[in-house]
Amino acid sequence: MKRKPQAQFPHLLLEAGYIKESVYHTIRNAILDGRLTSGIKLPSSRAFAEMMSISRNSVIAGFERLTDEGYLVTKQGSGTYVATTIPDELIRFTTNPKNNNKSQYSALKLSPVLNHLTTLWENSRPNTNKRQFFNIGIGCVDQFPHDLWGRLLGRVWRKSKHEITHYNHPDGYLPLRKILVDYVRSTRGVNCREEQVIIVNGTQQAINLAAKVLLQRGDCVWLDDPGYDSARAILAASEATISPIPSDSDGMDIDYAAEHCPDAKLIYTAPSHQFPLGTTLSLARRLTMLEWAHQNNAWIFEDDYNSEFRYLSKPIQALQGLDTHQRVIYAGTFSKMMYPGFRLGFLIVPEILIEPFTMVKYYSDSHSGYLEQAALAQFIQEGHYARHVRKIRKICYLRQHTLINAINQYLAHIFEVTPTDSGIHAVCWLKPDINLQSILSACHQLQFGVQPLSRYCINNQNNNAILFGYAAHTESEITKNIIALSQLLESTIKI
Repeated sequence: MKRKPQAQFPHLLLEAGYIKESVYHTIRNAILDGRLTSGIKLPSSRAFAEMMSISRNSVIAGFERLTDEGYLVTKQGSGTYVATTIPDELIRFTTNPKNNNKSQYSALKLSPVLNHLTTLWENSRPNTNKRQFFNIGIGCVDQFPHDLWGRLLGRVWRKSKHEITHYNHPDGYLPLRKILVDYVRSTRGVNCREEQVIIVNGTQQAINLAAKVLLQRGDCVWLDDPGYDSARAILAASEATISPIPSDSDGMDIDYAAEHCPDAKLIYTAPSHQFPLGTTLSLARRLTMLEWAHQNNAWIFEDDYNSEFRYLSKPIQALQGLDTHQRVIYAGTFSKMMYPGFRLGFLIVPEILIEPFTMVKYYSDSHSGYLEQAALAQFIQEGHYARHVRKIRKICYLRQHTLINAINQYLAHIFEVTPTDSGIHAVCWLKPDINLQSILSACHQLQFGVQPLSRYCINNQNNNAILFGYAAHTESEITKNIIALSQLLESTIKI
């Protein structure tokens, strides 16, 4: 009977520098570089250990890991062998460029939903460059109380022994929901019970849930033009029909909307701070919108993403607080006031929609994480959040004025910008005959995360403007970078 070949292991392992490596890495490397070929039988774990003067347990652990990963195979009553086909060969095969025909996986041959997203995705890929200045949608992250938050997380974790042994309710952590009822009632005039509060993982999930619960294919949705591009993408992906509604100094034009899309099933609006223009929906239009929704059996999604960034006046009462017919779904978020990676927000839904939203939330992601919810509940309950909001309002107001003053001093021949009572970005309108692409090119050369207003427009042609986010930067940083832009434009563009 022909015997299986067996490797010269003492020589092999010394050559591989075994003294400095584990059994696992030594044998795996020998297999990958061909010193141990497929089918070769390895010595027993006992013989291997004696041969190398090491613990047998170390050898067994290495063998078991190599077997689990497919490098070795064990044959009953025979021994351990190098596998015929090793995992790395399979990986090389599946990633071979010759076999990677991307066309067969194009969006056109996958879900039809991707067709609605492709164009928007190409024009507005997420910006994760941490070095960029003037990014849109980021709050005063340098002012976040890291140490305090860390202590709260630690306290919650030390008391979490029983909480982490089971799944949380899909609606969210009950103490947080109770606290939010009191908070939104006192600060935003929202009317609700804790049963109506659903914790979500940010505003985008909130819009997704609303689309899944409320819309069918082809349903008409009112959306500000210009408006929030992620809302447009989510609603388009649900195969709704987007009806772009022009917005002026009083907010969404409700009369225009009612005339041009009288069968709308959903209205998406940010009445307290329209994105991206920053206008406020007037009281008359708020009441008209609510009455129209009631008369036409439509729903209103109120995105109150920016309510805490109001500087000179008190927060405006939420649309939900004016609603006497239970037609408004109210959404709030904490990421702007906390930090971008803080993916917690909340929905307040009409009582008739509690169960549908809870059900869809459960089948979307089961539940939101316990640890951050519990820490946030303490952060709010102990008064830290309210103090943080007051501090941020003052700082952000100063940063807004620093940006506007710097633009008026160094770039007045390029931009026209006026202060607003709220928000964390400024809309900078270009003066006549200024080329938008030239200015954007200079901004990108300086690694600015600015965005053109046109990114958020559907039909609106009055879009010759650039958005500058200012909340995340100190006053000196803002001035320094505006001066840098002014100097670059002077040297590269004849204006």
